[in-house]
Amino acid sequence: MIMAIAILIIVLVIFGLPVFAAILAAAMLGLYHSHIEFSAIAIEILRLSNAPVLLAIPLFTFAGYLLSEGNTSARLVRFSRSLLGWLPGGLGVVALVSCAFFTAITGATGVTIIALGGLLFPALISENYSEDFSLGLITTSGSLGLHFPPSLPLILYGFVSGASIERLFMAGVFPGSLMVGVLCLFSVFMGKKWKLEAPPFSSAEFFQSLKGAAWELPIPFLIILGIYTGFFTATEAAAMTAVYVVFIKVVVYKELSLLGDIPRVMKDSMKMVGSILIILGAALGFTNYLVDAFIPMKVLTFLQGLVQSKLGFLLLLNFFLILVGCVMDIFSAILVVVPLIMPLAAKFGINPIHLGIIFLANLGIGYNTPPVGLNLFIASSRLDQPVMHLYKATLPFLALLIIALLIITYWPPLSLFLPSLLR
Repeated sequence: MIMAIAILIIVLVIFGLPVFAAILAAAMLGLYHSHIEFSAIAIEILRLSNAPVLLAIPLFTFAGYLLSEGNTSARLVRFSRSLLGWLPGGLGVVALVSCAFFTAITGATGVTIIALGGLLFPALISENYSEDFSLGLITTSGSLGLHFPPSLPLILYGFVSGASIERLFMAGVFPGSLMVGVLCLFSVFMGKKWKLEAPPFSSAEFFQSLKGAAWELPIPFLIILGIYTGFFTATEAAAMTAVYVVFIKVVVYKELSLLGDIPRVMKDSMKMVGSILIILGAALGFTNYLVDAFIPMKVLTFLQGLVQSKLGFLLLLNFFLILVGCVMDIFSAILVVVPLIMPLAAKFGINPIHLGIIFLANLGIGYNTPPVGLNLFIASSRLDQPVMHLYKATLPFLALLIIALLIITYWPPLSLFLPSLLR
């Protein structure tokens, strides 16, 4: 009977059952099998509602939705182009940096492709970048920036794992820069190979574009500086960011109306937050069952017979997490998988901060991995290209990102150096 219901849940997921409903059904099935009352799920949701750190999620989400309105994306692209456009392959570098920055401040990869893809793809083609290169760059750049403040996935990982969100913000700076930098070097290399023309650096255009984006560019840096100096916590940073973004959008740029647009954007952003919290409540109930059933310990026992070294475990972990990133959205993956792998990582002596950076790097790559990576389908729809074409176009970029992933995975100081300075 239990097996038949489990198979039914899997079939329903294949045919479109929402993720939160599948997780909740699996949790209820497991609790029923273990003779535990369903009130355990309600208790977990109550515990969730009392977690102060979760206040950062709706506030940062609201700020991100505000920034996705108006001309923020155009101002960021213009500034990046004035700063980096003179490089060989400079427009590709501009696209990568702009997308990473936009993902960091909005917290969603799909939004980046939708907001910037239609702007950057025609520009790349018009400057004689190959179609395959342009498609691969726009698609993979949508998942860059997940490591930079104010990353919602990092906040959620910190909540689930118990790791310090402030230290996670610091830990993501170098690994995130590495992933962006590797692809930027590839763009410069291809620019030289194709002998693309690049406009000379213009100080006048640089200062004009800097003036235009001067209110938005400092946001991630102010968050890092405030947290690093101890001036405010992650939750306080979220509140300050939301107020600041409302001010610049309504008063400075006058792109949004306080009474006409702000309530609409708030409503849209809270729909996103509501879906995250529903998934979180269901996932916590499922985690309750996993812990009561000793599933992490059983998996650990199995892996100890299969993998004997830390290096082998990390390699297996990377492979597993990329697969997870292909089939699950990043929030569901964090909520369901992190409680499962935390005991395993602790057994092999992996720092939880380092684990979080590895986790996000893998999920970001999984978003772009054929055949079912989410970014592939978003880019296919936004850029009006066959998804099979995108499979081919993203392969060189995926290869470079995997090299960066291996460096992040097997060189912990890259992630842990800055957090070690945080007091």
